[in-house]
Amino acid sequence: QVQLVESGGGSVQAGGSLRLSCVASGATRNMGCLAWFRQAPGMEREGAALIYRVLGNTYYRDSVKGRFTISQDNAKNTVYLQMNSLKLEDTAMYYCAAASWCTATNWGETVFPYWGQGTQVTVSS
Repeated sequence: QVQLVESGGGSVQAGGSLRLSCVASGATRNMGCLAWFRQAPGMEREGAALIYRVLGNTYYRDSVKGRFTISQDNAKNTVYLQMNSLKLEDTAMYYCAAASWCTATNWGETVFPYWGQGTQVTVSS
């Protein structure tokens, strides 16, 4: 089992920045992929950013490319999401997720068995 705890959410004006953190504990050596998902009210949960734990390859959904950066500190079992130039449409609950494996073309939410409780990000004008 892997436990994930997110932090760093909050309220920010459009154009601002936030940095989310996710600390993993438990069977962390089973984690091959770490991802940030988000879910806006009334919308389906969507993947925002993915990182391969060993190789460090990163992938992003088109709407956040160039603005969001996913990174990790394996020594601390922590994954980060740096969010810059935030837009109103980035408002959502952000979740950290972990899986033993994934691919760049298959990292939908059903791939990830482990989830954090979420942290709210609210962007206002």
